[in-house]
Amino acid sequence: MSGKKRPASPVGDDVKNLFDVEISDGVQKKLEDISADVLRAELITELGSVKRMEPIYEKRREIVKAIPKFWAVALVNHPEFAPHVQHPDDQKAIATLEDLWVIRDPAEPRAFSIEFYFGENPYFSNKVLKKVYKYTPPPAAKDEKPDDDGITPSMLDFDWTRDIEPQKTLINWKSNVVNLTKLQPRVVDDDGDVADAGSFFNYFEREEDPLDIGLLITQSIYPEAINLFTGKYERNLLDEYSEEDEEDEDEAEEIDLEKPEPKKQRKH
Repeated sequence: MSGKKRPASPVGDDVKNLFDVEISDGVQKKLEDISADVLRAELITELGSVKRMEPIYEKRREIVKAIPKFWAVALVNHPEFAPHVQHPDDQKAIATLEDLWVIRDPAEPRAFSIEFYFGENPYFSNKVLKKVYKYTPPPAAKDEKPDDDGITPSMLDFDWTRDIEPQKTLINWKSNVVNLTKLQPRVVDDDGDVADAGSFFNYFEREEDPLDIGLLITQSIYPEAINLFTGKYERNLLDEYSEEDEEDEDEAEEIDLEKPEPKKQRKH
């Protein structure tokens, strides 16, 4: 029976042999099966959550339509999104956002499109700007049938980088004078990394989404929109940071138990 070893541990040569563990093919197979079970359970939970949230988001949509600048405020109140709209003209354009809606791909709910509905603005004539993350299923997927939980083998083998292709959208700029993507282009260095993101609206006119703005919106901003609008999201973050600081202080005090207390200075 052949054995398999764990990947080498990042420790010194003198002790790394302590962490070399040899396991049989049978045990390796059991571990792989457990990993597959975990992935499947997580996927079932995720798909169930998507279905349960759809009617709730529909209800929220109708309510927030009556609230001026709801989505604009929610977006700029997110600490990770705010840096993407630092240019004043971007902020003026985002301020005309009237609605934001996420549509899941029925074939693969982890793929989606985001629709941004804008009111009248001095920059572009589009009423809707859409960013689509297109799912390209593998050839075998057409012959697959979902199980009782709606899961197919291809869904378990899903890989965002491989299976999702972001699409670009043409923006009808009213003139070159207000073409924000020309005035503030995205700059990429020799390694292909974003050196300057430029205008937020490059997000629509470029296929690539190297800053993962789409995932940020769908995974964080969209579900937390009400808390972001009311400011509760930021307060929750501050509470978390405060708790972390207190834990750090407690740990520091435990470490310094033998350290003498500083003497109090005498008042003159």
